Amino acid sequence: MDRYDLILKGGQVVMPWGVEAADLAIAGGRIAAIGDLRTAEAAQVVDCKGLHVMPGLIDPHVHLRDPGDPNVETIATGTKAAVLGGLASVFDMPNTAPAITDAARLDAKRKGLAGAAWCDVGLYVGATKANIAALAELEHQPNVCAIKVFAGSSTGDMLVEDDASLEAVMRSGRRRICYHSEDEYRLQARKPMFTPGMPHRNHMEWRDVETAMLGTRRLMAIARRTNRPAHILHVSTAEELGYLGGFRDIATCEVLLNHLTQTDEAYDRLKGYAVMNPPIRDARHLEAAWAAVRDGRVDCVGSDHAPHSREAKERPWPNTAAGLTGIQTIVPLMLDHVSAGRLSLPRLADLMGTGPARVYGALNKGRLAVGYDGDVTVVDMKRQRTIEDSWIVSPCGWTPFAGHRCTGWPAMTIVRGNVVMREDEVLGTPLGAPVAFADTARA
Repeated sequence: MDRYDLILKGGQVVMPWGVEAADLAIAGGRIAAIGDLRTAEAAQVVDCKGLHVMPGLIDPHVHLRDPGDPNVETIATGTKAAVLGGLASVFDMPNTAPAITDAARLDAKRKGLAGAAWCDVGLYVGATKANIAALAELEHQPNVCAIKVFAGSSTGDMLVEDDASLEAVMRSGRRRICYHSEDEYRLQARKPMFTPGMPHRNHMEWRDVETAMLGTRRLMAIARRTNRPAHILHVSTAEELGYLGGFRDIATCEVLLNHLTQTDEAYDRLKGYAVMNPPIRDARHLEAAWAAVRDGRVDCVGSDHAPHSREAKERPWPNTAAGLTGIQTIVPLMLDHVSAGRLSLPRLADLMGTGPARVYGALNKGRLAVGYDGDVTVVDMKRQRTIEDSWIVSPCGWTPFAGHRCTGWPAMTIVRGNVVMREDEVLGTPLGAPVAFADTARA
């Protein structure tokens, strides 16, 4: 008789080709069997009748702010929020304090995951004008998901805005590079048009469609010239999504949950709690983002979880801190979109599982397949629940989605065979580990 560590029995298993009634077994931290396992035994058996069993979902774009300000976020609090929200892995951005821009800081960050992270974590390394020559080596360090380039200014001091420096970055190494794509020159030229205390909706006027489109056009031209694969993060405009369709041989792209869920009405309702970069835009761009999800142009969906204190969010615009919480709410909100008929569960598994694993080269992640890591997100598509600030475990203590009622909710998060969240309770101790990626050295 076959014996496993864990069997999930009687669930609806979400596979790339559709949803099937099946059992799933995990042994030694890896998926060991999928099918009819009625005669098998396990140390732990979980009844998943009425639930959907998905690949362990990945948020490929988060800012855990560690090292930084523990009153806003830490590795421990951010990853606890992740597993409560149904995420098995997150990829953490480098614009911390200090920024992750060299091997020593990367080593310290990696070591800081042990005993603190509740889910598995991939690590970005930041590009600066000072570390360009080192990027080819840094991108091959263990557990590095990608080099991150801020081609337009955002939170932090890692700006690489001019064409010569961007081209030098692209020529230093060969893995896919991730970009914050806004044109810094247009941003600075337009800044004097606005004065302190103006309404928050001016954020989308300052960082307008042309600012985003100019940035993406410039990056695509240099990527084509250098033949360097690019990943454009948080694409926010209909124009960019249309343009990027002509660069599928060299470019992939991400859309944020916010740009699939919020429109410019949020500025009037949420004030500073709607300010993020690139900005929330009007309904035309939201509809274009959904069209791109449906026709396959979008490779990944992320949260761009970027917490700030309430004090920083409540400063008058344009001094309002840019960035929103999202690590704990992205899965419930995407499940709500599934319930509303905007996408299917297999497409969600593609956007937050297979897609990130493919774009970044994450090994043994993002699919339910024998031999892959035993990462599973179990969801209850019948459960209705309202998102509340009181549920948020990030120390900043707020979400722009407070009051949103979701149909569909994560019931269980499993990381390499360990049940770390069940029915809104975090279990055990932090067992998160660094994610392994193709084309990097082994830890």
